[in-house]
Order: sequence, then C-alpha cells, then structure tokens
Amino acid sequence: MADLAEENAPPIWRARLNEANDRFKTLPNNKKILFLAALAAIFAVIVGAVILNRTPNYRVLFSNVADRDGGQVVAALQQMNIPYQLGEGGVISVPSDKVYDARLRLAVQGLPKTGGVGFELMDNQRFGISQFAEQVNYQRAIEGELARTIEAVGSVESARVHIATPKQSVFVREQQPPTASVMLTLFRGRMLDAGQIAGILHLVSSSVPNLPLKNVTVVDQEGNLLSKQAGLDENSGLDQRQLSFVRQIEESYVKRIEDILEPIFGKGNSRAQITANVDFSEVEQTSETFKPNSTPSPSATRSQQISERLANGAALPSGVPGALSNQPPSAASAPITLPPGAAPGTATLSGQTVGPNGALQRDITTNYEVDKTIQHTRLPQGLVKRLSAAVVVNYRRMPDKNGELKPTPLTTQEVQQINNLVKEAMGYNVQRGDTLNVVNAAFADAEIPLTMQEKVTDYVSNNAPNLIKYTLLSIAVLYLLFGVVRPIMRDLTKSPPAVAGEGGVDANGQPIAGGGRLLGVAGEDGEVGTAGAAQMMDEVGANSALREAQIRHYTSNLEAVRDMVKTDPRMAAQIIKEWINADE
Repeated sequence: MADLAEENAPPIWRARLNEANDRFKTLPNNKKILFLAALAAIFAVIVGAVILNRTPNYRVLFSNVADRDGGQVVAALQQMNIPYQLGEGGVISVPSDKVYDARLRLAVQGLPKTGGVGFELMDNQRFGISQFAEQVNYQRAIEGELARTIEAVGSVESARVHIATPKQSVFVREQQPPTASVMLTLFRGRMLDAGQIAGILHLVSSSVPNLPLKNVTVVDQEGNLLSKQAGLDENSGLDQRQLSFVRQIEESYVKRIEDILEPIFGKGNSRAQITANVDFSEVEQTSETFKPNSTPSPSATRSQQISERLANGAALPSGVPGALSNQPPSAASAPITLPPGAAPGTATLSGQTVGPNGALQRDITTNYEVDKTIQHTRLPQGLVKRLSAAVVVNYRRMPDKNGELKPTPLTTQEVQQINNLVKEAMGYNVQRGDTLNVVNAAFADAEIPLTMQEKVTDYVSNNAPNLIKYTLLSIAVLYLLFGVVRPIMRDLTKSPPAVAGEGGVDANGQPIAGGGRLLGVAGEDGEVGTAGAAQMMDEVGANSALREAQIRHYTSNLEAVRDMVKTDPRMAAQIIKEWINADE
C-alpha cells in the first residue's frame, strides 16, 4: 500500500508549493497584505528602473522649423495622438516608427508652411498677366528659393534675399550687372566661418545669371558685414582656401615622414614638422625667339626682286608710259662693260637682247624666311618654392647588464640613415633650397598612470548622479527583500510543531503529560500533525481509496481530540499555550 502511494505521489516541488500555499492561507490577513504589497513594490521598482533607463528611439521629423510653423505642427501631432519631443533649433522629433506616417499626414494639411514663397508662385499664373508682373513673380520665386536653400545651413535661422536686376540695354557698354543682398538671422550663440560665408556668396552668384561674386553682399541680424570676412578679395593677400591648402601640404609631408619612421622606432617615438613656402602668384609669360641666320640653301625664300637696265645709255623701258619715259638717256660718265654672262645677244627680263656695244646692269634682292618661336606660358598657382623639415627621434630602449630597459642614443650611421629616408620621403630638392634637420633626443616620460584611488575618485565624480540613483534603488529593493519578504517566507517555510499524545514531545522536545493525540494522524512511526496529514493527503491524492481511508482515520482522531478537550480542558489550554510561544 505504501509503495503504491509513493508511485502515485505528485512531484516534490508540487508538494512543496502546495504546502507553501496552505501555510500562506493560514497567515493573518495583515501579513498577507504586507507580503503582496512588498512583491508589488519590488516589481514596480524593477519596471520603473527599466523604463527610466530605456532610451526612447526618437527620430527627427522636421528641423529648422519656425516658431509659427512649429506650433501648427505640434497641434497637428496632438490631434493625431503622436508623441513628440522638441529640441533646440526648431527640431521636432517623433518615434522612429511613425516618422514617415507623420510626414505624409502633415503634408496633406500643408505643414510645415515656410515663411517665403518659391517657384510654386508660378503655378497659378493668371491669364493675361503683363510681362512686368511675370518678371516680378519670377524674381520673387528666385529670392524665395535662395532663402530656403540658405536656411538649410545649420547656423542660419532665417534668411531674406533681395536681387536688383537693372534694365537691359541694347548697347553693350551701357549694360549693368545685377546685384544681390542677403540678410541672415543666425541662431543665438551661433556664427558662420569664412568658408560658410564664401559658400553662401558662391551659391547666390551662381543662381542669378551674370551676377559677379563681388556684387553679392551678406549681413547678419546685427548689421555686421559678413561678405568681407570670406577673404575673397584678390588684393587682400591669402584667403582661407589658400591657408587651408598650405596646411594640407604640410600635413601630407608630415604624414609621409611619420609613416616611414613609425615601423622602425614604434608609434610615438618620432615627431616631424614641415614648413612649406607656397607661391600663389599668377604668372603669364609670352616669349618670341629667333634662330641664328643660316645658309641660304636650307632656308625658304620668302620674296625675290630683280632689277635690270642697259648701261650704254639706252635704258630699258620703264616707268609710266608717256613722253617722259621716252626721253633719251644722258651721256655715260664712265665706261661700262658687260657683266659676266651678259654677252651680246643675251635676252633681258623684258625680252630684249643685249647689243654688241651695250652693257646690262642687274640688281637682285632675295628675302628668306626667318625662324621664330612664340611661346605663351601660364604658371599654375600653389607651387612649392621651398620646404623646411625638422625631425626628432626618440632614444632606443636597450637592455643593460641587469636586464633593465634604458634609453640609448642612436649611432651616427643610424641618424644618417634616417636623414636619407626623410629626404626621399619629402622629395628633398637642393636647387629649390630645401632644408632638413634630424635630431636624436630622449623624449619626456609619458603621462603618469593614475592610481586606483584616483581612478575611483574620477569615476565617482563623473558618474555621481547615476551612482546615487542606483544606490537608492538598490537600498529600496534590499529593504523589501530582507525586511518584508524574507520574514514572511521564513514563516511559510518553517516546519510546524509536532503535537504529541501520550509519550509524545512538544515543539521544544519536552514530553507532554497526558494522553491522547491532538489533531494528529497516526502513522507507522507515531503521530503526525494536521499539516502532516494534509501533506500526506496531497501526496496520495491519486489513490482515492487510500484518501478515503485517511480521511476516516483523520475524523476518528479529530473526535478523540474533541473528547480529550472536553474531559481535560487544562491540558488542551497548556498545549495551545505552547503553540503560541513557539510561533512567537
């Protein structure tokens, strides 16, 4: 019978749970309420801590929103029951899963409304509008679009653009370029650097036809002229872009040197600085060179002129036909002989032949082509005229006789190798006037490591609010666990006192005088209390026949206890007193 009960008995954890449930039911109501309140408080503290430390996933819905538009957007979000957060600079954020839905629903309502108008002004053109009105609307649209674009800059709260376009003239000399003025309202505490101002100037200049950069004026809300701060005046020397270019060149050379020395000496054991002399002047040069005179044979003939006349006084017909050209020549003042090759009968250029007593005079002028070269040279800006480099290398750490690492200077050969490497890395040029100085010296010690006490102090000082918050939460949870829950759980898990009949013992192990069994169930090895009887009944709950037998046995024992209380009430009172003292 006992083996059958053990086989059909429920698991131990279920029996323990049932036992705890029964004991919880026997507790007074005030302890039950206190226990449940403690559990609820612990759960609330844990949930509150999780919610408090959970970062909500919000994304930007709109940024740089004006106050009027922001109020309308917030009102619309409240009507749509969408949570939102307001940030600095007109930033409105909503939960990440509702960003696109909110944008679409707000777009249907036409929100946010911008302060100016753009090209949407051209959508609803009236029929029969004049050319002047159409030109004004187009200019307003250009100004509005430029203002919207400039407002996208992070430091600009609002912008207004005014464009003055002069009347076009048919005469080229009388044409005047347009001008533009930009009024910026910056956020409080913000400012624009020279690069941002130059960007705004170029943006406006590129958006308006025939608008030169110098005709754009930019001012802020306090009337400060910002366009002069961009440094775009060609006669003012270096501007910000040129200084940035020089800095980039120097940093690139420094990186080359450190990259080639770092694998040899380790990270942080070498330092390099470069000073670059960069020429930003614009040079245009035109040169025309002629080659020396060469022999006539390889040269090309440009022109040739030949003149002939008879030396015997009968000049060849020349000049303008008429009486003056037919006059007889004057008498010869000197004898003239025929030149070589001008024999009698030789034909002249005019087709006449030289007579037996005549002489021919011939003049030949030949012009040859002259070789010349015309060269137009424009030197680029930003040429490096000279480099000055300074390199310092740390001592090597070499072990001494005792095995300790000590700084050791480099040898002359090693310094020379470093010098050669740096020259090759920087593109050393003697003709350009470059200089290089390599120094081997001991670096100062690095930062002294902080002690544990200093680290703890720094951590506490930097995280004091979080530490205080978590400390208070921990104290509250520990108080609820050890001050409220633990005593109640100890009462639930405490073994009930054994009640003895004749020859039995009480909760303190003392024999109890008198006979009979009080609220007990007789087992194989003695009496068992009511809790034991309930536990036994639960353990053999699968066997209904055994359960009925135990119930009958329990009923008979209960009648015996009632009879004992009636016959000997003093003994019953003494036993109850012992129970009360044991519970306390």
